[in-house]
Amino acid sequence: MNRKQFFLGIILASAVGALVALAGVNYLMKQNTASSFSQKQDTSLVNWLSDDKFVIPDGINFVASAEMVTPAVVHIKSNVSVDQSQMGADPFEEFFGFRNPNRGQQPREARSSGSGVIISEDGYIVTNNHVIENASRIDVSLEDNTRYTARVIGTDPTTDLALLKIEAKSLPYVRFGDSDKVRVGEWVLAVGNPFDLTSTVTAGIISAKTRNIGILRDLENNLQIESFLQTDAVVNPGNSGGALVNLAGELIGINTAIASRTGTFNGYAFAVPSAIVKKVMDDLLEFGAVQRGLLGVQIRDVSPELEETLNEKLYTSKGVYVVDVNEGGGGADAGLKAGDVIIGVDGVETNNVAKLQEMVARKRPGDKVEVKYLRKGKEGKTTAMLKNISGDTKIVKKEPPKVLAFDGLTFEDVNTGVKQRLEIDGGAAIVSVENENWTKSGARAGFIITSIIGSNGRTKISGAENLIEILKRSKGEEIVVLGLYPNGQEYYFEVKVD
Repeated sequence: MNRKQFFLGIILASAVGALVALAGVNYLMKQNTASSFSQKQDTSLVNWLSDDKFVIPDGINFVASAEMVTPAVVHIKSNVSVDQSQMGADPFEEFFGFRNPNRGQQPREARSSGSGVIISEDGYIVTNNHVIENASRIDVSLEDNTRYTARVIGTDPTTDLALLKIEAKSLPYVRFGDSDKVRVGEWVLAVGNPFDLTSTVTAGIISAKTRNIGILRDLENNLQIESFLQTDAVVNPGNSGGALVNLAGELIGINTAIASRTGTFNGYAFAVPSAIVKKVMDDLLEFGAVQRGLLGVQIRDVSPELEETLNEKLYTSKGVYVVDVNEGGGGADAGLKAGDVIIGVDGVETNNVAKLQEMVARKRPGDKVEVKYLRKGKEGKTTAMLKNISGDTKIVKKEPPKVLAFDGLTFEDVNTGVKQRLEIDGGAAIVSVENENWTKSGARAGFIITSIIGSNGRTKISGAENLIEILKRSKGEEIVVLGLYPNGQEYYFEVKVD
């Protein structure tokens, strides 16, 4: 075949192809006179991939993960007492600073809303501490609208996590995944109850890891841990405490915060990684309190600005600079010195403070960690034993509050953390009220009784047992009950003890 024949062949083939295409389009246009939209869509040029010709790969199918997780994500509603204005003077306010319900409205109970994740078939639920903080009552709704009242097993404000318990069996739950294996760019789902819209699923990717955004504050000990997973899955108010899962339906984080100037989603959300969540939940379950192992060093992120401020060469562009070493701490015992740059813990790179804190936060007092560091550019390794805030390796176990009943009322001792926050040295909290006189007088679950005024004058309450002794001695009397709500608002009411 000569060159002329070759080019003639190409031209002929092109002409035949054009004629076939025109004939096909003409045929489809004639067929598009269908009398239903199903027929119209079936013959559309843009709808040739029907279900039997197009299958979503299993690895990026959101349906399976959503169906697994949604039944185990719950809606949490908390009752929180809020202050209301009161007009006029009152002698009790003058002498005791407490509100009289007969001279104004009693404290109003507001409702806050959030999400939680069932993590065991017998009803343990993880959520954010800020979802249930200062709540007098916590209601939990399952996906099928079954409702329970939850009790708090323990909280950890330093990670903004809390463990709740409902009395149920054979519940669906979400298995813990490994947040260490999560990679930037990986698909994830956020499951929760934004704006009270139950069982909502959104999809996105992991945008970044080990984010510190400065939202947690533990002013007393400065022990807050922020090493968030960042995602662009849509998260809004009400998603707090909900699940961030991978496409295998495994829990890789608890949704906690959003980056927003408006209070609604602006593109990024943040979740506590499951490695921290699991450790905190295990501690709260076993001990009732989080066991924090500390390295005993004061630290800052390595940066060019820090190098300039110190006027010192750090020999690395990333890592954690040791500003100071606490005497008697685990770091000091291991030989760490001010000026060292920590670049790894247990074989994991610590490029910033957030990652170092996350790695140490997974441990308990008495645990050992391998620390890799630079000292004037020379690499070294050491093993440090972590200690608690008191400087030893003891485990701190939280004793459950004593709960006692009297005449349709249930009281419990006030825990140490609440007493410290409210600056009280005793008191008994009302757990439940099934006494008509007390209900009518204004008694509410969550109210903390600090004093009783009766025929023998004013008596301070040290605990639930002490309160019940006083109530027994006051039978038949009109008494004044003084105390405060979990939000710190002081209040009182009068009641006759039957």
